[in-house]
Amino acid sequence: MDDTLKSARTFLIRKQIIYLFSINQKDSGSDPSHRPKRRRFHESYNFNMKCPTPGCNSLGHLTGKHERHFSISGCPLYHNLSADECKVKAIEREKQEEERSQGQNEENRHATRHQAPTPRQVRYKEKVMEMRKRRDSGLTKDQKEKYMEHRQTHGTTREPLLENITSDYDLELFRKAQARAAEDLEKLRLQGQITEGSNMIKTILFGRYELDTWYHSPYPEEYARLGRLYICEFCLKYMKSQTILRRHMAKCVWKHPPGDEVYRKGAISVFEVDGKKNKIYCQNLCLLAKLFLDHKTLYYDVEPFLFYVMTEADNTGCHLVGYFSKEKNSFLNYNVSCILTMPQYMRQGYGKMLIDFSYLLSKVEEKVGSPERPLSDLGLISYRSYWKEVLLRYMCNFKGKEISIKEISQETAVNPVDIVSTLQSLQMLKYWKGKHLVLKRQDLIDEWKAKETKRCVNYTHFKVYFLISLLKDL
Repeated sequence: MDDTLKSARTFLIRKQIIYLFSINQKDSGSDPSHRPKRRRFHESYNFNMKCPTPGCNSLGHLTGKHERHFSISGCPLYHNLSADECKVKAIEREKQEEERSQGQNEENRHATRHQAPTPRQVRYKEKVMEMRKRRDSGLTKDQKEKYMEHRQTHGTTREPLLENITSDYDLELFRKAQARAAEDLEKLRLQGQITEGSNMIKTILFGRYELDTWYHSPYPEEYARLGRLYICEFCLKYMKSQTILRRHMAKCVWKHPPGDEVYRKGAISVFEVDGKKNKIYCQNLCLLAKLFLDHKTLYYDVEPFLFYVMTEADNTGCHLVGYFSKEKNSFLNYNVSCILTMPQYMRQGYGKMLIDFSYLLSKVEEKVGSPERPLSDLGLISYRSYWKEVLLRYMCNFKGKEISIKEISQETAVNPVDIVSTLQSLQMLKYWKGKHLVLKRQDLIDEWKAKETKRCVNYTHFKVYFLISLLKDL
């Protein structure tokens, strides 16, 4: 009896082994019904991406350095070129860049303080002027018909024909700029910063405005995945949906930033917010600012900073216009660490008001200030414009014969390095007989006067001594 049970048990074990082995063989065989399911990848992977230009196979790249492209900016067909033509142009650009760098190295080796244009620069200038003189007077009738036919055939799916519209030199400069921009975009795409489905907030709902974002901001992951973020314009709390925002606004008691109101004129106010006392608000402000600033790196360590928040008031509350931050104790005397004007308030003079306010604080502290580098592109434009106006105003009111950069710096609280760079850009600083001379260009001063008289709102009015006396009393 025991032998019978043992043999039956052995038979069943063998049957089970054979059955399992046959299943494994089917899974690894050619029977499609038993194959494991293939993994489904997200559409943002490169093998599913394609160029949006009609008729393009995504081969080649405008820069001539890549085998494939997935955007209009890098599409040779959109720019009326072939992939081979792009490669040839890339080789020509590299050759020109190599020749230019060799020429610069040779000049720097022999003349480190050469003020006048070098012979190579003079020849290049003459060559450019000659090329621009050879520009055609206009398009011929046949060319106009050709261009119109191209436009009617392709519409907006192709770049318009640009030949003979301007000089060959200017057109070549434009082509180089296109290739350089396409290369920068391709680098960002390869780094994973520009991909379909990437963790980047596309828009934010802020008060009565819906704003497109410019850069990635390190919001928590569950918020960064959203295409749209909802932000309270008073306390800057961020939320996931319109419903949550509506419920929050019904009970939010904030109508202005925390901290002390240090300036008010009309509807414009400036609040001084301590990062140590109002940490959450300042962190939310930094996260919001990063959506519109490329070089911003401060997000959470806000305690060593003061934030000066500018608002515009109406019957609903004080709406955020912009802000700048500064270190409480700056070793390098930076008067601005970060500065931002909200996109809906740009090009209205608020940026210069914030800059002017930062220099007023430097005057109160009896220091010479300068913004922390690097500046964003828009920030650099605003600062250069401000420094230009400050210098021209000083020149206009100056009645003496000798101008000292040190005196200008003490009067305006602008760093001497920024003054020198501005004078150079205005061509008001010359080197003659071993000395640097500051030239008083009356044409620039007259032009500035004309603009000042036309300006309906003069932001320098906010240099009221009420501010200085108030800050001294604090």
